[in-house]
Amino acid sequence: MTDKRSLRNGYKQSFVPIGVYVIRNTVNQRVYVGGSRNLEGAMNRHRFELATGAHRNAALLADWKRYGADAFRFEVLDQVRQSTDPDVDYDAELATLLELWQHELPCFGPGGYNGPERPLTRR
Repeated sequence: MTDKRSLRNGYKQSFVPIGVYVIRNTVNQRVYVGGSRNLEGAMNRHRFELATGAHRNAALLADWKRYGADAFRFEVLDQVRQSTDPDVDYDAELATLLELWQHELPCFGPGGYNGPERPLTRR
């Protein structure tokens, strides 16, 4: 019983990777750039929603149906590093990384799946 409890506590204290990911259409080069406090969970959610035809992004889902799952690549672009500082704002770190990558890759407009235009920057 002690082993289960220590394993459970270890899992609860482990750092879940936080960061920015991309879904790339290798046929037409369109991309979706997203960020999450749980990278693997977010990418798995996208895969599941696309595979079941229930994805929230209509353009991405339409291309998934048109080109098939093999035409898409899911990649981690960047991760927020774990900090020893208990006051670190992981959400702010994630927002900054996401903004940088969304400006780096053509994810808005006709080259992307994120929407018609870039969001306003925080400056």
